[in-house]
Parts: sequence; C-alpha cells; structure tokens
Amino acid sequence: MVLGRLTHFAFDAVLISAFLAGVKRSTGLTPTSIKASSLGESKEVQTWVDRYLGVGEWVMDQSIAVMGSSSWFERRR
Repeated sequence: MVLGRLTHFAFDAVLISAFLAGVKRSTGLTPTSIKASSLGESKEVQTWVDRYLGVGEWVMDQSIAVMGSSSWFERRR
C-alpha cells in the first residue's frame, strides 16, 4: 500500500514537471531563481529544482519522439 502511494506521488511529480517543461517551451516562462534569503541552502535547493525540471524536459522530449513516430498523431503548423 505504501509502495503504491509512493509510486502515485512520484508519477504526479513527473507530470507536474513535464507540464512546467511544456509551459517553458511554449511561452518561455521559467520559475524564478530561489533567493538565498528565503532558503538557507540556496545552491543545493537550486540544484534539486534544476534536476526536477530536467526530468520534465526529458519526459517531454521522449513523449514528442514517441508521438512523432506514431501514426496516431500528425504535425500541423
């Protein structure tokens, strides 16, 4: 039961990260950098945020590659 709940939260976190990556690609909006005054370990937190958002970028890239090679999707411009 705990493993299922943990898997669910991890999947949700990846979906949110992928959503933020999509927003970044389509609009150019990115989260503001975390200021040292708000959190004590700013460099460490910024590293984790960058990694988290990097997962979303990777998921977006893989999703686009799969959809691009599928006959179920077509590219319209």
